[in-house]
Amino acid sequence: MSTDSMQREQESATSGAGALGMKLEIAVVPVSDVDRAKAFYSGLGWRLDVDFKGEDGYRVIQFTPPESACSVMFGQNMTDAAPGSARGHYLVVTDIAATRAELERRGVEVGPLFHDEGGVFHRNDGTGCIAGASPERKSYATFATFSDPDGNRWFLQEITARLSADVEADDPRFTPQILAVLHGKA
Repeated sequence: MSTDSMQREQESATSGAGALGMKLEIAVVPVSDVDRAKAFYSGLGWRLDVDFKGEDGYRVIQFTPPESACSVMFGQNMTDAAPGSARGHYLVVTDIAATRAELERRGVEVGPLFHDEGGVFHRNDGTGCIAGASPERKSYATFATFSDPDGNRWFLQEITARLSADVEADDPRFTPQILAVLHGKA
C-alpha cells in the first residue's frame, strides 16, 4: 500500500463520514477463582469499577488500568474460554523499565525485557526474540510479559511516540523496519 493510499484510508476512517464510532472498552479475562483474580488485579493498582453479584452465582468484576480507556472484566459465568487462555492483551507504557520495576515491587513476576530482531513485532513462537530492550529504545519495539494467577499472559509494550501518516521515513524514534511498513516499502 502506498503512503498516499494509506493516508487517504486513515483520513477516511477518522473523518467520521459514514463511519460508525467504535471504542474497545472491555477485555474479558477467563479466571478460575474470582476472588483470587480480584486480589491480583487490585494489587496491580488498577481501579475497581464493578463487583456485581447476582442471585444465581453470576458475578462480574471490572478493573481499569491507570490511564486506560479499556477495562478488564472477569467473573463467574461470563465466558466459556478456559481459565488462563488469554494471551494477546497489551498494556502500553511509556517507560517499560520503570513499569516492570513497579510491578515487581507489587509482587508480580515479570519476565525480562526483549525485542524482535526484525524490529517490528515479536513472534508468538519466540523465534527472533532478543534479550534486552530495543537498541536506542525505539518506540513499539521493547516488550516484557507477566501472567495472572491463572496464567493469562499480559504483554507490556513500550511506546514513546505514536506512528501516523506524517512520520518521516528517517524518524529516529522508530526502527527502520517499522518505518518501511508505514511507508509501504516492506
